[in-house]
Amino acid sequence: MQYIKFGRQDFNVSRFGMGCMRLPSKKLNGGEGKSKINEDESIKMIRYAIDNGVNYLDTAYAYGDSELVVGKSLAKGYRQKTILATKLPSWEIKSYGDFNKYLDEQLKRLQVEYIDIYLLHAMRQSYWENYKKLDVFKFLDEAKKQGKILYAGFSFHDQLALFKEITDSYDWDMCQIQLNYLDEHMQAGLEGLKYADSKGIPVVIMEPLKGGSLVNNLPGEVTELLRKDGVGLNPVSLALRYLCSLPETAVILSGVSSMRQLKEDIEIFNDMPIGPLDDKESALVNRVRDLIKSKIKIGCTGCGYCMPCPSGVAIPDLFKLYNDVYMLDHLKVSKIFYKVFENGKKGANQCTECGQCEEKCPQTLEIIEGLKDVHKLLC
Repeated sequence: MQYIKFGRQDFNVSRFGMGCMRLPSKKLNGGEGKSKINEDESIKMIRYAIDNGVNYLDTAYAYGDSELVVGKSLAKGYRQKTILATKLPSWEIKSYGDFNKYLDEQLKRLQVEYIDIYLLHAMRQSYWENYKKLDVFKFLDEAKKQGKILYAGFSFHDQLALFKEITDSYDWDMCQIQLNYLDEHMQAGLEGLKYADSKGIPVVIMEPLKGGSLVNNLPGEVTELLRKDGVGLNPVSLALRYLCSLPETAVILSGVSSMRQLKEDIEIFNDMPIGPLDDKESALVNRVRDLIKSKIKIGCTGCGYCMPCPSGVAIPDLFKLYNDVYMLDHLKVSKIFYKVFENGKKGANQCTECGQCEEKCPQTLEIIEGLKDVHKLLC
């Protein structure tokens, strides 16, 4: 496993950070399709990752039972081998007292005395204004002084100007942004990456595979291109190689939902070249990017931040069906599945345009208009 010094801090982190948002799940008996994290398999995976050199774990209060499972995984000496990062649920903070309320609950859920890296989750304009009003910086300073957290950071899902404002507002120990070869100029993007680095702030990258879209939903032309001219790169290694080529990148988070995916990521990072893309790699990234951008209609990553919808609309699932039509020529299949959602009162026609989903969307998508397009095409 390859390691890198974490900004100004006196420790090294693995280039591969295990994201714990999409841990494996299992269906509940009699739960009408409901599921929960497969605890035994998840613990096995987390410990396998640590045993194989991964020392950066990323979770959040909002990831269901993820913190509970991660906490159990860190027993038997694994805590001492880990840089543990988790996030404060920004949308739940209504008063200053809520800061410690959630932090204390998270310490208990994780079964730890302190959290290495504590992030303000999914920063966007409305959360930022609320945090400033409630003096979040005082809270972070107090939490550090009390030893509850060691380092403070934020994850970001908004526009570049706000990213720079937040970056300049506090002596941050790190930040976390979404970046992949398809989204170079979305949200903070490449410019934000370089801006944070210029301030001495290490950057953790999330969504390197765009919620799996850069692996599972690739157009046939891209798959064929990688097979013929992939210079030894498959869809996963291509995406990760691109990010490793950026000198400002510290940790790359990859969310894994199976042992197979975890082992593949570890193998890729073990063999990953560090440094700029060569001419063939750069040309390949450009060709793949252009092909995919010509197909995707709605840039949903399937993160689920928009859920649950108050009207029951299955937003990420419907956008996937819609994109599959254009990316995979799946009109007939998508129509069949859309009918199932409609019958279950989860179709796009259930949308009341309340706007709650758009306020929560990390990609700042125009979800309401997108749902209208979905219904028009698939109904």
